[in-house]
Amino acid sequence: MNLKRPNIILITSDQQRADCNGFENPHIHTPHIDRLAREGTRFSACITPNLVCQPSRASILTGLLPLTHGVWDNGVDLDPRVGEEGFGGTLARAGYETAFIGKAHFATKSTFAPTGTPECNKSQAKYGPDWYGPYMGFQHVELSVLGHLHRTRPLERPPMGHYERWLIARGESEEGLKLWAEETRAGSGAAQTWYSALPVAWHSSTWIGDRAIRWLAGRGDDQPFCAWVSFPDPHHPFDCPEPWSLMYDPRDVPLPEHRVKDLERRPWWHKASLESTPQLADPAMLKFRAEGSRMPDQSDAQLAEMTANYYGMISLIDHNVGRILAALDDLGLAENTLVIYTTDHGDMLGNHGLYLKGPTPYEDLLRVTLVARGPGVAGERVVSEPVSTLDLAATMNDFAGCRASGPLQSRSLKRLLAGEAETRDVAYSEWHVHPSRCGVWLKLRTVRTRTHKCTFELDSGAGELYDLVNDPHEMRNLFDDPGYAKVRKELEEMMRARPGKVRDGLPEPIGMA
Repeated sequence: MNLKRPNIILITSDQQRADCNGFENPHIHTPHIDRLAREGTRFSACITPNLVCQPSRASILTGLLPLTHGVWDNGVDLDPRVGEEGFGGTLARAGYETAFIGKAHFATKSTFAPTGTPECNKSQAKYGPDWYGPYMGFQHVELSVLGHLHRTRPLERPPMGHYERWLIARGESEEGLKLWAEETRAGSGAAQTWYSALPVAWHSSTWIGDRAIRWLAGRGDDQPFCAWVSFPDPHHPFDCPEPWSLMYDPRDVPLPEHRVKDLERRPWWHKASLESTPQLADPAMLKFRAEGSRMPDQSDAQLAEMTANYYGMISLIDHNVGRILAALDDLGLAENTLVIYTTDHGDMLGNHGLYLKGPTPYEDLLRVTLVARGPGVAGERVVSEPVSTLDLAATMNDFAGCRASGPLQSRSLKRLLAGEAETRDVAYSEWHVHPSRCGVWLKLRTVRTRTHKCTFELDSGAGELYDLVNDPHEMRNLFDDPGYAKVRKELEEMMRARPGKVRDGLPEPIGMA
């Protein structure tokens, strides 16, 4: 029996639907993530604690719900004192060598004023090419701060992050940036979608895979390690490079059965969040928020092209996951390394006529991939208990034999991963939606059980309730159905029994993520 403390690698993508892996979707090719699931355990009912990046990533790190760690929406920074108590800092203090490589998004990029963080676009002069951390408890850091370049937003100077500095140095006269924005072939005009001419060797997924492998190969053998490897894709824009953009023919991509807006079936805020104007004083931020985080209705051909590029971005991530797994094999580390793959949240991808993400907690956004393989993890197992990526902090602490400095809302998955029976009744997601996002102020609480899901908007009393067994496509909102009054009451009691304390005096946004 191996008594050494296990190494840990947490690999995350950004905005990847739970049904976009080969083990759930035969139309997408992810052999390496499928291998992790086959050789380990996957969770079929894992949800995100929040539907957007910053709060959900802060919850993964800290093991706390958004209204407890304080990052209640994008544009609200995680307090470094809270972040340093997350699993990265906990394991580092316990003797682990820790690293973060890729997109962090614990702090805001586009800020109203300098905040001093390495992710702030107005503070980059403080963080030159020789800065490699520490950050949020991780000892070694290599960041892709922007994560997603945008044609309508020029790269700011000095450039943000290790990857961005590396990218503009490729070729002559910032050739990498120019090629990224160019198209290798004409498309159908799908929103925020094109066949990028960026060489795949210069792509962020390749860079992150390279850096992760280099860090693994360069470290010593005297300490266990914990690395968070964070890919920014398949988040929009859908700018997949060749040959991955050619991997899926849009004509072969299945489209959602229900791809027309059905707002009359939904609570009031679905329509309001699509039609209201974001409340931002900065005109550049307002333009980007209004245009970049929403999409006009797409034709079937456009949606198919968007989806094909999205699939290609995921397969490119999977390729680099395979490279990391091969490096573990080559370095003799695989047997004693816990490898976890997950994401921060999903993407609507045309279902219900909606795109990207927003305060519409369908399974497309809420349910996420979670697979794990390693010492103490049962193979070929699927767990259907409702869990959350919130649970990862306690899980990694448990595998490492560490204890967090304070109480967590995270619950270790170690017993479930070992193949033991353990009942989980409910998983939680919550979001205070700031009007800077979509023009409306919302206080959303969602509870997800094995059979039902209910979202409550606390200020208005409105909500939506779905029977996931009999209505998996979430077509019938049963919130006001008398026949489901008992179910609604039970779910509301679960929501009110949210573990832990809601933080007093939630901080104000300091920018737009």
